[in-house]
Amino acid sequence: MKFIGIIPARYASTRFPAKPLAMLGGKTVIERVYRQVEGVLDDVVVATDDERIMKAVESFGGKAVMTSINHKSGTDRVYEAFTITGEGYDVAVNIQGDEPFIHAQQLEAIKQCFTDETVDIATLVKPFTPCDGFSALENVNTPKVVVNRKMEALYFSRSIIPFTRGKEKEEWLKGHTYYKHIGLYAYRANVLKEITALPQSSLEIAESLEQLRWLENGYKIKVGISEIETIGIDTPEDLERAEKFLQASQNQ
Repeated sequence: MKFIGIIPARYASTRFPAKPLAMLGGKTVIERVYRQVEGVLDDVVVATDDERIMKAVESFGGKAVMTSINHKSGTDRVYEAFTITGEGYDVAVNIQGDEPFIHAQQLEAIKQCFTDETVDIATLVKPFTPCDGFSALENVNTPKVVVNRKMEALYFSRSIIPFTRGKEKEEWLKGHTYYKHIGLYAYRANVLKEITALPQSSLEIAESLEQLRWLENGYKIKVGISEIETIGIDTPEDLERAEKFLQASQNQ
């Protein structure tokens, strides 16, 4: 199978405008994401809506394509880019443009999901640990996932799922394995076309999580597990945390 990585990168982010061009350890965030993916998948391209991002990617030797400014989700942008550059590829991997520490092992884990010919969509999770603390579990910017015994997603939520009845909240992480969603998706080419044609669903709108649209329409999402910690960048404060994380990893 052939895998193409597509990195959607918008300029006009509400919480952090121009985020892909923010500097992290002497390189732009988008370059850091690109370099993490390069060489692991068969190809990689940035899908953007802004000439400044496109020029920045081309300046470090990366590939980029211009896409519409009207897309409502990253998956829609990925699909447009796939129609431009995806000929001959079986699976499109949607890598968030604000995940500069995405790891090769995580990309390999999501590729591994497709050894099962019945898998159409895949994503990753990381188990919370008691050391993370309850504050990490209740963070609404960190979606949680519950899975079935086949490691297929049952539901994603910004709320804590499941609720642990009869125990103090400080004990929840000790009695159940909670999963944190890692915003990495992969789709077979035909399924990517199908899901982007679906209208927004009520659950998706309620939680502001587009993957709920797919579940609500009957699609199954295979879930792989990663033990690797990453830091996504949603705000300028996250960028400061990422800078410290980068420095600490370089000093190890």
